[in-house]
Amino acid sequence: MRLLTIGAFARAARLTPKALRLYDELGLLPPAAVDSESGYRFYDPEQLEQARLIAELRRIGMPLAEIRTVCALEPDAAADAVTAYWQRVAADTAARARRAALLVEHLSGRGIMSDTHPTLGIRYATGCDIGAVRDSNEDAAHAGDRLLAVADGMRGPGGAAASTAAIDALKPLELTEAPAADLLTTLARAVAEADRTVRAAATDDHRPITTLTALLRSGSQLALVHIGDTRAYLLRGGELSQLTADHTWVQSQVDQGKLNRDEAAAHPDRALLVRALGAGGTQVEADLALRTALPGDRYLLCSDGLSAVVDRAALYTALGGAVDPEQTVRHLIELAYAAGAPDNIACVVGDIVTV
Repeated sequence: MRLLTIGAFARAARLTPKALRLYDELGLLPPAAVDSESGYRFYDPEQLEQARLIAELRRIGMPLAEIRTVCALEPDAAADAVTAYWQRVAADTAARARRAALLVEHLSGRGIMSDTHPTLGIRYATGCDIGAVRDSNEDAAHAGDRLLAVADGMRGPGGAAASTAAIDALKPLELTEAPAADLLTTLARAVAEADRTVRAAATDDHRPITTLTALLRSGSQLALVHIGDTRAYLLRGGELSQLTADHTWVQSQVDQGKLNRDEAAAHPDRALLVRALGAGGTQVEADLALRTALPGDRYLLCSDGLSAVVDRAALYTALGGAVDPEQTVRHLIELAYAAGAPDNIACVVGDIVTV
């Protein structure tokens, strides 16, 4: 195939020759060939797609260091990385816009330079119960002022250690003063470290894996990470929403229209995971999202030992009761026992309050 000169390639890629030279120096887009005498660069037409991707990422303001990472990912993972980046940008822009508005009010004499948004805190409680049938507990739960998390290790050798390791990898975030704009990046790095820790515990005889669902808070911003079939729910304004989608084989069949929800709920393989920490592949594939907390919100994070046996209506009633998180956690575990408690039960309830 005929190579393109740097000028022709730049025009086709909607880049400048100067930009191409910079990307070559950084190792982002090396030319296919370089003339040994003149040093002139030549490019393969098949490099156009990569060049155009770099150009578009630069147009949305992504730093070159992050572009290098995105370009090395598979398409789905790259799309998730771009989404996470843009959510950080949106959060940062919103925060700066609020500060700018306060500054304008102050300079124009219409107000004092202080943030009128209420300071938010969180009241929380956790519960982790072995259940009525199991002889060991592979679930783990954690709650603090900044971090809520649940994990469910696969039954068998290493399951309990995997779920505990996953949450332990996130606990240092309680002490990290990450700005809202950096929440997703901070959480993603911690989850990647959790995945490495779980993978490192694998032996020839067994490969421990665990699910993980967690919320990391900075002010009114919440970063959500999810992998597996642990769940996060939000009760807001009298409505209960499920914030996560199960990474299970039956859920993939529901998404493809091959099973309805009733069939999925009764399917013998309903607990078969397609994504988890420590599972196959070279890197973790976790869902990441950024949310804004409001006073009065109630969050529930739980393992499938609760969500698989207590229906949505009962969850709604339990969460909607005017009781504190600790009482609510006890009631949720009681509901699981009333349904037979065939699995370990982990749950965290967090209420967003004004302080």
